[in-house]
Amino acid sequence: MKLKLFLSAVALFSLGACSTLPSSGPTGGQIRQSAEEAEETGLNIDIVSVDSISAIPAQVVPVALQLPDREPPPSDMIGPGDLLSITIFEAGVSLFAGQGRSSASEGAFDPSVRAQELPPRRVDDDGMIQIPYVGEIFVLGDTIADVQEKIRNGLRGLSQDPQVSVTLEEVVGNSVIIGGEVATPGRLVLQTNRESFADAIALSGGYRGEAKDLVLLVERGENLARLRLSDVLAGTYNGLRAYPGDRLTIVAEPMTFSVLGASGRVQQFPFTQDRMSVVEAIAMAGGPSAGTGNPKAIFLFRYLGEEGKQPTVYHFNMMQTPTFFLAQQFALRDDDVLYFGNSASNQPLRLIQTIGQLFTPIVTATAVANNLDN
Repeated sequence: MKLKLFLSAVALFSLGACSTLPSSGPTGGQIRQSAEEAEETGLNIDIVSVDSISAIPAQVVPVALQLPDREPPPSDMIGPGDLLSITIFEAGVSLFAGQGRSSASEGAFDPSVRAQELPPRRVDDDGMIQIPYVGEIFVLGDTIADVQEKIRNGLRGLSQDPQVSVTLEEVVGNSVIIGGEVATPGRLVLQTNRESFADAIALSGGYRGEAKDLVLLVERGENLARLRLSDVLAGTYNGLRAYPGDRLTIVAEPMTFSVLGASGRVQQFPFTQDRMSVVEAIAMAGGPSAGTGNPKAIFLFRYLGEEGKQPTVYHFNMMQTPTFFLAQQFALRDDDVLYFGNSASNQPLRLIQTIGQLFTPIVTATAVANNLDN
């Protein structure tokens, strides 16, 4: 009677066990079914079986989005905050006696050519400088030669054929600000205005860390671009140059992918190199779990489309030989999710294991009681 009662309990337990047993996630069939059902709610999920070369997405070509390229300006272009040294050469009676570093008597006639060095002039936010006897001069965006000519023209009729020499004593406008993970953060003067982003980083002493884990943020006016540093150093953006006023910041942002489901290791993994394949990701995760995983049901989840809003699921059946070669050519991307489907054939085994775990204490207690009775 007790045996029949026990078997009846086991049978009742078995009827509901398949739906209540804990598992490592849905099976491959359940994933496909749920993706189809999602269409009814307006969520269109593409499922792609990776069984041919045509199923492998094209390599992403890095582009600098929202970063307009500009022709490099002259290297001696005047900008706000620049400090100018101005020297005026005169013959005869000097207008500038006492204005600078000359020691001659004011208004004295001197047949020789004399140089009058004015106190340094800093360009204000409006692009103006003040010159005695001339007044305010707009110099923003001008070259050194332009400023010299403007001052000379302003002095015509006031001085005998004045000659003007202007030099940049302190450069602010023709520079970029670079910070973050670089050896020497701060203001970097562009000597040629032909420096690439990689050149600017090198001139700042180089970067700190591994290039594959770093991102270069470029702010140009209201535009912002995020460039993977490894691509920058590889020459992908050599056509883009650092431009005066740019802000360059190197930040740590490692590329990662996540592993879920019935795998050897469920966790988030960092990329071990700039380019990784799906085969390498499967190997890092330890492959499908021997007890619960299904090698026929390995899925990769990612967003596609121009705006990155199209959910797409790639299915890999690793029980087929061609899939191994295709997975080697399938490039992994940042934030990909690799899922190992649960094997439906493991459910009976899991049921037996669960029953054993439930009734082992009863069997043990019964054996102990029988030994005590004996």
